[in-house]
Amino acid sequence: MKTRAVQILDRAGIRYEIREFEAEELTAFEAAEKLHLAEAQVFKTLVARGDKTGVVLACVPATMSLSLKALAKASGNKKVEMVEKDEIHRLTGYIRGGVSPLGAKKPYPVYLDQSALAQPSLSVNAGMRGMLICLAPQDLIRAARAAVAAIGEIDQEPGA
Repeated sequence: MKTRAVQILDRAGIRYEIREFEAEELTAFEAAEKLHLAEAQVFKTLVARGDKTGVVLACVPATMSLSLKALAKASGNKKVEMVEKDEIHRLTGYIRGGVSPLGAKKPYPVYLDQSALAQPSLSVNAGMRGMLICLAPQDLIRAARAAVAAIGEIDQEPGA
């Protein structure tokens, strides 16, 4: 199945690989384990709302949590909060556990944690649970028009 995210990559002529797994827990850790990928290469896409800019998407690796303070600074907001779980589908067109930084209903700004630049490849959700897109960090930046910033912080509780 070609999701909106995959269609964007196809139109841009970007090389990628689709990896699928049976999603149960809806975590980036689960995806990394089931697909035998390094946790630092599996990025989760989170939906937040800034007090000035509105909705923004943030991609951080499974090994990190999103720093709302750092995202606010990077996105030109004074304050950023996570959107409620029941708002995710209405805002993005994606269901929780299946949010991609590519192909949301509206062209929201995307912020990618700078740790992505140290990876030869990374994976992000393809737009449905249990499906990841593996691609080069620079290709994701180009396709998502992502800004790169230090928005992640080391998880105090791995798996959280």
